[in-house]
Amino acid sequence: MNDDDAMRLALDLARLGEGDVNPNPLVGAVIIKDGRIVGRGWHRRFGGPHAEVFALNEAGDAARGATLYVTLEPCCHHGKTPPCTERVIDAGVARVVVAARDPNPIVDGKGIACLRGAAIDVEEGILSDEAFRRNEIFFTFARTGRPFVLVKIAASLDGRIATRHGDSKWISGPASRLEAHRLRRRFASVLVGVSTVVADDPQLSVRHVVGRDPVPIVLDPTGRVPEDARLLALNLEPIVVTSTMEPDKERRLSERGVRVWRIPLSAGRLDLAHLLRRLAETSIDSVLVEGGGETAASFLEAGLVDKVEIFIAPILIGGRESTPSLGGVGVAQVADAWHVEDVSIARLGDDLRITGYVRKN
Repeated sequence: MNDDDAMRLALDLARLGEGDVNPNPLVGAVIIKDGRIVGRGWHRRFGGPHAEVFALNEAGDAARGATLYVTLEPCCHHGKTPPCTERVIDAGVARVVVAARDPNPIVDGKGIACLRGAAIDVEEGILSDEAFRRNEIFFTFARTGRPFVLVKIAASLDGRIATRHGDSKWISGPASRLEAHRLRRRFASVLVGVSTVVADDPQLSVRHVVGRDPVPIVLDPTGRVPEDARLLALNLEPIVVTSTMEPDKERRLSERGVRVWRIPLSAGRLDLAHLLRRLAETSIDSVLVEGGGETAASFLEAGLVDKVEIFIAPILIGGRESTPSLGGVGVAQVADAWHVEDVSIARLGDDLRITGYVRKN
């Protein structure tokens, strides 16, 4: 097994922690000696042992003289767990292959330096692009100080997300809806506009897959959210973001465990950059924006979208009064359009799933 193959296995293991480790990174580790896998592990939950620890425990004495492949630089500081570098050194590992450095300034090269200082051969940068994509939430949060933002849209072939009567169930097929629940599982929070709550009363849970529900967030500038909305009943301290909610309603919601955040307006809209900063302060590292078209457009127009996932169903809705997948003002010139890069397309049942990263202008 060569270095690339071993690191791909470590990256596959890292994925097993999705939805359970936020705001920590996804990390996988593999230990190989004499061409044989003797240990493997992944970071399983926030605050729990790191991937290297699981791999070293499985390897036991076989770790001495072996090669450790790890998707992120081993930590070298005392946090919720002891430094992984100490465990690697004590185990007698001869070589460490690292996919990417940890952007956290507490680490950022110090773990690698520590290992090299102990006469361990360290090689870095193996499958670094793949490692970054696997940890796009963690890297964005660590480097920018704001949550990673993904806009998810389910639309018809003609770009509609609801009929002229507001009906949207169901545009996408069963396979796409299941994948949407898997997507929610990866994110710390899921956000919709209040119009979506009024029209659809969504739960925003991961009830169709095994995992942790994301924190529901509602953008509600004037305090229209129904007090009996299903997402407010979830035991997750949901967040309602407003600027002018009536004080008695705010009190009633707060008494039920709903967090009502008042944030300022910017150009007549809720200040989304302010919201993201506040979410980051509560260790929410990622936001899945699900609806509707005006809400998605507001994040794009604010320059705050990192990635898009668009599920296209093979149906045509038509009509001037049906709801487009993106609202807002839109661009004046095609040259000003938001560009989506690194696009990938996959088939989900009869639907198409289009994924890409929004280029910052």
